[in-house]
Amino acid sequence: MIYVVNGPNLILLGRREPKIYGNLTLQDINRDLEETAFANNEEIKFFQSNSEGAIIDFLQELPKGAKIILNPGALAHTSIALRDCIVAIEAEVVEVHISNIFSREEFRRNSYISSVAKGVICGLGSEVYHLALIWFIERE
Repeated sequence: MIYVVNGPNLILLGRREPKIYGNLTLQDINRDLEETAFANNEEIKFFQSNSEGAIIDFLQELPKGAKIILNPGALAHTSIALRDCIVAIEAEVVEVHISNIFSREEFRRNSYISSVAKGVICGLGSEVYHLALIWFIERE
């Protein structure tokens, strides 16, 4: 099972700053990921919340070693609690960001998640999700 977890404001994809985040909705992205997972006999589950606590609660319920594609949104830059949760659950996390966080505002250039993630993919639009999914699938 691969889990795709999206943080605050990602439910607004498709209408939120399309020049930065593109025109695909989160539902579009999830549908594409579901098709890829199905074609590769992989199970996939999606979760999105604007609440830091709800995301942490969800992650804490996952089994040790869970495979997670995580777009923490702005929580990447602010949430030590989310970072500590990832360490505690001993999950394999690939952090993804649609935009290149390193070419944006100064406050977005630091991610508390990156140092505890297996990898980070950013700046390639919604394709970041697909690349992370393929990476997990090919490792099996």
